[in-house]
Formats: sequence, structure tokens, C-alpha cells
Amino acid sequence: MSELMTPIPFRRLMQWITTEYQRDGSVFGVHRPYIAGHKTLPIFGETIETPFGPAAGPATQLAQNIIAGYFGGARFFELKTVQQMDGADLAACVNKPCILAEDECYNCEWSTELYVHEAFDEYVKAWCAIKMISHLYGLGHDDGFVFNMSVGYDLAGIQGEKIDTYLNNMMDASQTPIFQECIAVLKAMFPNEEDFIDTISPKVSRSVTVSTLHGCPPDEIERIASYLITEKGLHTFVKCNPTILGYESARDILDCMGFDYIAFDDHHFNEDLQYSDAIPMFRRLLALATSKGLEFGLKLSNTFPVDVKQNELPSEEMYMAGKSLFPLTIEMARRISKEFDGRLRLSYSGGADFFNIDRLFACGIWPITMATTELKPGGYQRFRQIGEKLERMVYQPFSRVDCEGVERLGADMRQDRHHKKAVKPLPNRKLAEKVPLLNCYTAPCKGGCPIGQDIPEYVELCRLGCYEEALEVILEKNPLPFITGTICAHHCMDKCTRNFYDLPVDIRGTKLIAAEHGYDAVFAKLQAPAVRFPDRKAAIVGGGPTGMAAAHFLARAGVPVTLFERENQLGGIVRHVIPGFRISDEAMDKDAAMLTKLGVDIRLGAPAPTVEELKAQGYTHILLAVGAWKPGKLDIPGNVRPVIAWMQAIKAGQETVSGHVAVIGGGNTAMDAARLALRAGAASSTLVYRRTRKYMPADAEELELAMADGVRFLELVSPMSQENGKLRCRKMILGDPDASGRRSPVETDEFVEIPCDLVVSAVGEKVDDAFLAANGVAVNDRGRPAFENGCVYTAGDTLRGPATVVEGIADAARFCEAVTGEKSGYVAPNYAERGDAIAKKGILCDSAKCEGDRCLSCNTVCECCADVCPNRANVVITMPDGSHQILHIDQMCNECGNCAVFCPYSSAPYKEKFTLFCSREGMAESKENSGFLYLGNRKVLVRLFGNEAEYDLDDPKNGLPTSIEVLILTVLNNYGYMVQ
Repeated sequence: MSELMTPIPFRRLMQWITTEYQRDGSVFGVHRPYIAGHKTLPIFGETIETPFGPAAGPATQLAQNIIAGYFGGARFFELKTVQQMDGADLAACVNKPCILAEDECYNCEWSTELYVHEAFDEYVKAWCAIKMISHLYGLGHDDGFVFNMSVGYDLAGIQGEKIDTYLNNMMDASQTPIFQECIAVLKAMFPNEEDFIDTISPKVSRSVTVSTLHGCPPDEIERIASYLITEKGLHTFVKCNPTILGYESARDILDCMGFDYIAFDDHHFNEDLQYSDAIPMFRRLLALATSKGLEFGLKLSNTFPVDVKQNELPSEEMYMAGKSLFPLTIEMARRISKEFDGRLRLSYSGGADFFNIDRLFACGIWPITMATTELKPGGYQRFRQIGEKLERMVYQPFSRVDCEGVERLGADMRQDRHHKKAVKPLPNRKLAEKVPLLNCYTAPCKGGCPIGQDIPEYVELCRLGCYEEALEVILEKNPLPFITGTICAHHCMDKCTRNFYDLPVDIRGTKLIAAEHGYDAVFAKLQAPAVRFPDRKAAIVGGGPTGMAAAHFLARAGVPVTLFERENQLGGIVRHVIPGFRISDEAMDKDAAMLTKLGVDIRLGAPAPTVEELKAQGYTHILLAVGAWKPGKLDIPGNVRPVIAWMQAIKAGQETVSGHVAVIGGGNTAMDAARLALRAGAASSTLVYRRTRKYMPADAEELELAMADGVRFLELVSPMSQENGKLRCRKMILGDPDASGRRSPVETDEFVEIPCDLVVSAVGEKVDDAFLAANGVAVNDRGRPAFENGCVYTAGDTLRGPATVVEGIADAARFCEAVTGEKSGYVAPNYAERGDAIAKKGILCDSAKCEGDRCLSCNTVCECCADVCPNRANVVITMPDGSHQILHIDQMCNECGNCAVFCPYSSAPYKEKFTLFCSREGMAESKENSGFLYLGNRKVLVRLFGNEAEYDLDDPKNGLPTSIEVLILTVLNNYGYMVQ
């Protein structure tokens, strides 16, 4: 695939816009337009209807990007930077993929990859198209938006013929071939609008932002800005680099916000513009612009150069933006606004988004441009919500920046989760599977669940208030809705696409709501099924969640089943060890009551018979599902208690807690123990771990709860001994990453002591291997048995070591299949409508009355790759049967890789989705892509999984797979404007 983009001719661009809008009400995949009100703001002698838009970058490179942004609500466009180096020369310097925006954003590209004259053409096409659609579709006043040029990177280049011509033509495009072509095309397409078309101004831009490379001397910056002001008469912003803060300030800010892993040294700080040089220069430039009757200000800020350390992008250095840039840029704004008493205009671009833009605007900082937020799922559609948020505020001409407001914003964001890094490294959001060529929409939450629960379906039923039906959907695959609705590890939420918006949908909490509201109706209908397998009889040893789940599945399938539990109540470790503040007995009782209703023979209060005894009693299938009760070994002297026995004794009321407690370990059980110690009366509770908390295996939620409860953390230490009320530990440092990806702890010769009366060892809990040996079950070198051992099976902790509840349920379902020989064929109906799912795209929402209002219904509509493509190169095709397919358009793609970041599959849609090619050369360069090239006369060249052939679409026996043929015909018949 060629990484060089091919611009769309203006006539085809307008045909695309008008056809799509007439058919779907959308423009370049943006479904809901922003309709401007009557408010405007003055800037550069022009007006803007909203004070925001895309920053110079991937969203302002091609005409369709800019048009999509306008349709979504943007009205200020900082066009992508042009410089002397362009086209193929520049593209050769930019490694691909070049964008990584999963959380904070990184890129390794900087200015337009087009030739400068092509960039000019794109900007003029976008200018004329926006003028036309604003008028045709009533989106706003045709003079309600502004194009702001961005140029770099030295005065000689800017004064050279290439950039000088660009500047002159942007200031007045009337004599350029492209402007004249656009006007002619518009008149031909809209003959009744000729009078309006004649009013389209050729003055595309009256302003410029000076973008300078890192290391540009201050006198060069001043010469460039002075030249643009005095010689070109342009309103001028100078873009500042975050390095103006100084190395120590930048390092401290990022470290305190959790971005301590971002690597950079001080060389850019030493080479870039210094604060002491900058302030006097800005004063001189402000005075110069004022004397010329022009506006001058600063653009805060440029991206921040950092080192590539973990192969984030194929480069040695990359440029940081987004949430991690926000604290640096706000600090720049605080310092500079204070220097000028708010009188210097500030434009903003460092990590602005929906969650902070109102406060920026209220401080008098505008226009505001964004690059990261529109690269995430929802894409340009996010602009509409931002526009609606700002239109509720007071619009007034710039007078000054509110210095005190900026100070408050800077202080507040230090604790704002939208800008802080998560306490733990982000989990992998990807599914293991590769994206299918067709029919790829998927709900990643379902793929992230070990039992594949039908999550969007029951979430939607809850939204509709159908709790009984929602619980019935849940019970098909999950027989423990109360337990899992309370303490499930909820890795489904790790995969939720909403993570890229704000917060994941509270799937676990929604399950509990369904259980609580639907239980009585469902329970009333439960009854013991007829026996379907009289020749089979199952015994389950262990009445914890895994055994309970297996009993439920088998009873429901019609298999006689007996559940043996040595304690007097079902629930295992969950009931007898996990603290009551985590889960109530009532919740477990309700899950257990369903077993009785289904006819399970439950035998409590005595050890189970041995495997041989069970066989002798006629059991044909035996499941060992005992918990990991055996403690790991912490070999240090002192008052040391194993965590499971200690927590069990406290829960049973057999033990009290006082003094100082230290919990050794970093898993979820350790978090529970540390929190329990405080709640049970400990003077202090400290988690002791040999790495940092970032590397603790505990779930992020458990770690955050422990922190919120006041648990102390002693990191990078290894316990040595406990005596005389003290715990002595050896200090550690972090070395190189081990096989798990975590940095290995390395011993030092330093020691530390903390007050400690009791050590709780929460390391290495496991299943008693003597129990397995006594029942004739062999284990491997890791102490793990096989799932199937003749007629004896293992599940949950017994099979895996300490396992999550839902992993145990997955094993239980597998056991049921082994007993019955039947796989569950249940497929939940899809309750969400496509229109409702589309309406949620691009809407950021931290909370709602019902989580179903936040669920994106990915089982109905995914289309993330279409959302996040800046160039709109991934297009949704509506098929004749009403289904939808993704088509990748080769000529519009520059291989930025953004769609690969956000596709829920472990795939790159720009390489793996069916592709429309515009030339044989492009198809030949793209060896990986399946796709087609239209040859004319109903002939196509098609490549499918590496095999190429020509096909005649008029031949009913052409040999094309039907699904591919229908897709190609649909594109040619209904989307002809895409075909060159």
C-alpha cells in the first residue's frame, strides 16, 4: 500500500458530500451536524461561530478532514503546517505508522505530507466546500469560520518562492486555477445558487501560526514573526514549545501526574527558546503587531519531544500530546499570562478536550484547537458535543486572560483523573482474534469475558427496564449473577470501547442491578428439569463459586448432580474469607438458593468422599473444584500469619486486630487483607511489595480502593524479619523487565524499618497438592493438573491456581459440556437499534442514570476504524440487505496506523479490510490488502488473500464469492463517487 495520499478532485468531493448527505444525512461519516446559533466571536477581522477546531495535524491535512470537522462543529481550523521540505522528500523522513493515541498521544510526523501546492489546493477545496454546505444545509453563516495558516520552520524557507507563493495565494486565491475550478464546479452543480457562489471570498486566510523546530534560535523566531507581520500583513501567533518551562519543571509536573515513565533528557530544553529571552521578544512582537493594526498572540503549545523507549513508534524520538501535555501547557499559560497581566492573547492546543475546554474558554483562552480527542473513537463527531457545551457560555471579544482562573485550573487538574495517568499500566484492550474481511462488528466486552457473556444485550435490556429478561440472558452463561455482580474481576470492562471516551460502562454493576430487580420473577419460575441423562451422574467436590456454577449448569441440563462442601454453607473462599464489606452473605445466598430450586443434591458440613468412593457410589463424572486454601511460604522470622487463615478467623469472629499490620504481597487478596486490617482495628496497615505499586498484580480498582481506605504502601522492599514491633526490610531497585514485562527487583545494601506487630503473608496461595495426590490426580512441573483425568476433572483454583470467579465459571461450563457432550448454542437476541447506537457515537459521558445510556452497543455498530481515521479512508457501506461493511480506500490513506490502535481486534484495518484501489500501481504496492480495482466496462481486478484475478461482473458464473461480489456491486452502484 502506498503511504502517499491522492487528493480527491473537487467535483468528486462535492458529489461525495451531497450524495452521502442526501442518502444518510451524514458527511464523510459524521452522522450528526452541528447547527450554529447566532453567537459569534471576532478574530482577525473575521468571525467564528464556535471558538474551537482541529489543530495543525492529521485532521487538517486533506479537504475531507477539514469538511468533516466543520460538519461536526469546528469553526477555527489551524491548517497543517507547510514548509520548504514537502511531498515525497518529507514522506521519506516520516516512518509509519506515525500516530499512537491510545491514551496520551504520540506522533512522529510534523508537517504536511503533500506537496505545498497540493496542500494549498486542499485548503481551497475545503474552503469552498464549507462555504457551500454551510449555505445549502443551514449549518451556520458562510462567514462563520476561519482558516489559520501554519508555516515553518525558518525564515529562508518562508521567504522562498514555494512558501511565499503559498502565503500570497492563501491571502487571495482569486487568480489561482483551483479556486476558479471550485467556483466553476459549484456553479455547474448548483445553478440556482449562482448568486451565492459569486459571494464566496477568495481570501482564504488572513492569519498565520509560526511553527518552529526545536532548537530554533530566538532571533530567528522574531525575524519570522516580524516578517509575517510587517511584510505580509498577517495576524500572527507564535507557537511555543513546552521546553520553555525548563527541564526540572517539566520533569516534576509529569512525574507528579503519573507520567514518570515518559523519557526525555535536557538537550531540547537547553537548545530551545529560553523563558528569559521569550518574554521580552513577545513584548516587542505584540507592540509591533499593535502598531500595524494586527493581532498577535501565542499558541500554547507545540508537541513535546520525548524518547522512544518501548517501540511505541518506529522512530528514535516522538512528539507527545494529549492528556500528558495538558499540565505542561497550563503551566505555560499560567506563567505567561501572569507576565502580561492577561493582556497577551493565548490560543490553546495542549491536551484540550471536552472535559476542560469550558474552563479554558472561561479564562479567556481561545481559539482552542485539538488533535488527540478527534483521533479517538467517536472521531470528528465529538466536536458537536463540544460546540453545544460552549454555546451555553457567554461569548465576548477577547479583552484579557483571567490569570487567577488559569491558576485555579492548573491546581485543579493535578487531581483530575482526566489528566492524571492511571495508577496501573493500562490493560490490553485488544481481542486475540484477527479482524474478519467482512462482518467485523463485535462487542469487545464480550470477547474479554472468559464466559462470553452477552453483555450489550443485557445492558440494553436493563436500559429498557426489562430486568427479568436481562437476568435470564445473564443466567444462560453465568449462574452466579450476585457474586459476579459484586466481586467479578470484570475484565470485560478492560475491553470496553468506552475506555477511549471517558470511563468503561459499569458492566458488573449493571449485572447486579439486573439480578436485584429480576431475581424474584426469575426465581419463581425456576424448577428442577426432567432428567435427560439417566446414564450419567455427577459429583462435585467443593462448594465454592466454581462448584456452584458447575452444579447449576448440570442440573439445568438434566444431569443428576451432587455438590459436596466441607463447610456448613456454600461459597468457599468468597463466603468464608473475603470480607463482608466486599460481598454480603445475602448475595451468595441468592445464588445458592437457585441450586436448591434446580434440584441439586447439596451435602454440607463434612469432607467429600474420595474419588474412589465416589466411583463406587456410581458417579460417572467427578469434578474437583476446591479452592486455593494452602498458604504460600514467607520464610522470615517473627509473628507471621498466612492470609487466608487470618482473614477467615477474623470473618468468623475468632480473632481481633490491633497494633500495626504489614501485609506482604501485591495481589487482590493482599489488598483485601490490608483494608480488612484497618477496618478490624489496626493502628496502621501497610502493603509491603518488592516492586512499585504500578507493577502490583492487583486489579487497578482494588489498588485504588486500598489507597482510598488509607492503606500505606512500602514499595521496593523485601521483608527480612519481624521482631520487637518492627518489620525490617531490604531496599530494592528496579532492574530490567522480566518475562512478564515487569521490571525485576534487584537487592541493595540498604535497609528500612517500619512499626509492625503482625505480618500477614499474602503470597503464593495454592491448592493442597496432597489432596490431588490422594485422589490420584497427577500434576505437571508447575503443580497444575490436567482438566480431564479419565472420569475426574478439575476446575477453578484446582486447575489454574488462584483463579477469578468468572474463570471458574468458564471451567464449570466446560465440565458440563464434557458430561453432556453438548455445547451451548444460545445466542441472545440483539435488542439495540442501529440508530440508537449511532446516536451515542462521539458523546462523552462519565455517568448516567442508567449505564445502558452510555453503552455504545458495539454488538450492533462498531465502526471504530471509520470514526478514528483522520482522512476518512475507512468507509461504512450500507449493503442491499441493510447490513454494513467496512471498505478501506487506498488513495485516502497515509498509513498513519490510527485505525490499528483502536480496532478491537489484533489487526490493522488499513491492511486487513477489503480495499478499493484507484490504480494498478497502488494495488501492486499493497501486497497485504485484499480488495479490488475497477477496470471499467463492468470488469474488476480482485485480490483475495493473495490471489489476484480479473472478473466480469456481468458474467453470472464469474466465480467471485457472492459476499465479495455483492460488496463490489454495491460500491459501484451506490458509491460511485468513491471510484476513480
